[in-house]
Amino acid sequence: MEKRIAITGMGIVSPFGSDLEEFWKKLERGESAGDLITAFDTSNFSTRIGCEVKDFDFDEFVPKKEARRMGRFLVFALTAAKLALRHSGLNLENENRERVGAVIGSGIGGMKMIQDQTKVLFEEGPDKISPFFIPMAIINMAPGKTAIDNGIQGFNISVVSACATSAHSIGIAADQIRLGRADVMLAGGTEASITPIGGAGFCNMKALSTRNDDPKHASRPFDLDRDGFLIGEGAGVLILEDWDHAMKRGAEIHAELVGFGGSADAFHIAMPDPEGKGPSIAMKMALNEARINPEELEYINAHGTSTPKGDIAETVAIKNVFKDHAYKLAVSSSKSMFGHGLGAAGVLESVVCIETLKRGILTPTINYEKPDPECDLDYVPNTPREKKILYAMNNSFGFGGQNAVLIFKKV
Repeated sequence: MEKRIAITGMGIVSPFGSDLEEFWKKLERGESAGDLITAFDTSNFSTRIGCEVKDFDFDEFVPKKEARRMGRFLVFALTAAKLALRHSGLNLENENRERVGAVIGSGIGGMKMIQDQTKVLFEEGPDKISPFFIPMAIINMAPGKTAIDNGIQGFNISVVSACATSAHSIGIAADQIRLGRADVMLAGGTEASITPIGGAGFCNMKALSTRNDDPKHASRPFDLDRDGFLIGEGAGVLILEDWDHAMKRGAEIHAELVGFGGSADAFHIAMPDPEGKGPSIAMKMALNEARINPEELEYINAHGTSTPKGDIAETVAIKNVFKDHAYKLAVSSSKSMFGHGLGAAGVLESVVCIETLKRGILTPTINYEKPDPECDLDYVPNTPREKKILYAMNNSFGFGGQNAVLIFKKV
């Protein structure tokens, strides 16, 4: 019999903090984390706004001396992993460590460390480069250091698929359990790209909103006047368990992961396929794995980046898959509130899906003021909605045309 996947723990680091209850309350209230960027001087940048992780003390999870040797993305990941383990109530002392693994990715990784050490190289010379530079900047250190800190010795790998990274991580981790290779997997993603070089790169791609005078209203997915996303940051880790394993230890199961789909647009390095073919393939694959008909799905947490072409392409893809039922679906974008977490987006939005299933409340797409004729679905505009649902889909689409879709089921 095929193994079932239980979600037994969640840990987050987000622009709304790391407390799950407070995170949810801000989403339910439709708050925006958009603000002026404080991490560096943005005075000569076309975009000066974003969604930063602020005022969070990481000392409990990563000692200051150790944190100074790490990229910020890694501190986020280690914190989210420890919070997820705590939330799950899992006692690793009682586990076979060889059957506990981690799949934690990042779209970009230690960007600030790379930027800073490059400056050192050209200003002070190669002898001044930190010996911690390479091991603490590379992306695979997120699951690697998580394993070191927690003594877990099972399947361990990082995924890199831009904005689809953490959704891919969750799906791949679930596969390890289904294949019988693990009992427990830590899965998610982390990102800390609010840096001068990251900001400049995204600005020059024309991917970011330039509503610098109104950051709270800058991220407006599916709205006619959208002009790009707000760059975000943070991390998230889910604890995935073999269902029987979770039941045996008496764990609280927050949701069941029932579907995973992946695909490629095979179209362009940054632009979405206007016909939505790649996302359509991934959504159909996830529905098939979940063994549900399209008409059984009631809610999609959309990729919904607030980019002019991306939101249209996702709308087209949803209509390709769901046909007339697309107009009965609720489709909302969490990025309207906490920005685009890039490699961490999929896992943070998976947490939103799981909490939506538990609480029976759909979080809104805020800043939706002018309908776009090409985006004509129900985007849960501006206010939350009470609705008990059985299944929630999470869409994550990355640069390079890499797509990942997850479906969670209410317990």
